[in-house]
Amino acid sequence: MTGPVPQAALGSTKDSASTITVRDAVVDLMRRFGMTSVFANPGSTELPMFRDFPSDFRYVLGLQEASVVGMADGYAQATRNASFVNLHSAAGVGNAMGNIFTAHKNRTPMVITAGQQARSILPFDPFLSSAQATELPKPYVKWSIEPARAQDVPLAIARAYYIAMMPPCGPVLVSVPVDDWDQPAELVPERVVSTELRPQPAVLAQIAAALEASERPAIVVGAAVDRDNAWNEVVSLAEAHNARVWAAPMSGRCSFPEDHRLFAGFLPAMRERIVELLGDHDLILAVGAPAFAYHVEGAGPHIPAGATLCQLTEDPDTAAWAPVGISALGSIRLGVLDLLTHSPQKARPLPPARRAAPIAEPSPLMSVAYALQTLAEVKRADDIVVEEAPSARPVMQAYLPMTRSETFYTMDSGGLGYGMPASVGVAMGKPGSRVICLIGDGSSMYSIQALWSAAQNKLPITFVILNNRRYAALQDFAPVFGFSASDVVQGTELPDIDFQSLAKGMGCSASRVSDPGELRDVLERALTGDAPTVVEVVVA
Repeated sequence: MTGPVPQAALGSTKDSASTITVRDAVVDLMRRFGMTSVFANPGSTELPMFRDFPSDFRYVLGLQEASVVGMADGYAQATRNASFVNLHSAAGVGNAMGNIFTAHKNRTPMVITAGQQARSILPFDPFLSSAQATELPKPYVKWSIEPARAQDVPLAIARAYYIAMMPPCGPVLVSVPVDDWDQPAELVPERVVSTELRPQPAVLAQIAAALEASERPAIVVGAAVDRDNAWNEVVSLAEAHNARVWAAPMSGRCSFPEDHRLFAGFLPAMRERIVELLGDHDLILAVGAPAFAYHVEGAGPHIPAGATLCQLTEDPDTAAWAPVGISALGSIRLGVLDLLTHSPQKARPLPPARRAAPIAEPSPLMSVAYALQTLAEVKRADDIVVEEAPSARPVMQAYLPMTRSETFYTMDSGGLGYGMPASVGVAMGKPGSRVICLIGDGSSMYSIQALWSAAQNKLPITFVILNNRRYAALQDFAPVFGFSASDVVQGTELPDIDFQSLAKGMGCSASRVSDPGELRDVLERALTGDAPTVVEVVVA
């Protein structure tokens, strides 16, 4: 999502002698920015925006605002361009906040417009207004504004787009009063804005020297590697130095082929365990990742004794809070390309290989490992997996390897309600690709409305719901907070959800499988269909 922002030649549907409205100018901008898919759930204060809706635009309806933003997130990541979202005022933005937070953590470029009541009645606290529209989404938008005049709306949306696309990318919000759209305005002049910043050569030279001097280097890759289209360059860097490669904790993308000889595995979000796993390395280079993301309180050093920490990140905040070491700020891809110009002067032996997971065997009550092992056997390498199954993620990392760029998406935030709608957005952004939404039974209920959008758009998505009838992640995490194995964790049991009925009610075909002997055939049929289908897999 970097580089110069492309724009087509200016063009308006209005004759030059006609009055140009705010609506005309915004539509012209959206067309030039490639934002012709509008992800929305309509409210009264948004209706004037869509009068005379352009025939070359697409309105993508979500049945709840969190689903709308989730779809837009997946679409933006898949297309590497900002998506356009339209929400209702305070209530609509409030409903969407969980996935706006996720878009913020995912570094997803997104222009959100929110309807506002008419300017003339704002002093009277009218019904369905947003009293503090620009404050409501903070701090999880990069920028927010309610323009002072109707004529300022097009310029505000242009500025919002550029800010959303500048690294680190993220969502922005423009609050637009309902009576602005028909006001006269001017077209926004065409511009070219570069969003790709090269890291400082002197700092990269220090990192290159440290990398060359090390005996046992490790590279820790994060989501920004894949976001910045640096997959091949990072593979080349690892191979040039025979460096083991670890996936950063809680990373939302796959940024290195997980079947590669140098891939070492996944770091947990625990300080002591990270230090333990990286203990054999004398240099750690975090590329496109924080150093490091933690989930529970820890103590002690952040890196092994005697090791050096270096970091290449596009995010100044991430660079600022790194506890030790050298941080280079700028484009991941350009930074790695510059590191590759420093040819290694010594050959290192191959590090130990990652130990393969044991073969999962079928059992009367199907294991998650067997379910995901079977899915790995039947899916194609270029199928795209959108995941939201927190309790199954460690098993997925062992039994369902991701081996290609742009084939894995999940939430960097840890917030639920992203996976189902994001799979819809990814499928729309990558037409012709098969998308697999791998999701837990608890997670699926946060944005189940996305099934309707998938069905209405006839998208080739296979929703695989791992049904263990509980919030397993919470039960598994409870011992960290003093629960014993026999303690009841309140509010974590989820019996009696009929996923087949829910799916069929939303317009999707559905099946339920609990017999391991039937799983392969069910998945093969689902993965060859041309319409969305739900496969509920009953697991232990």
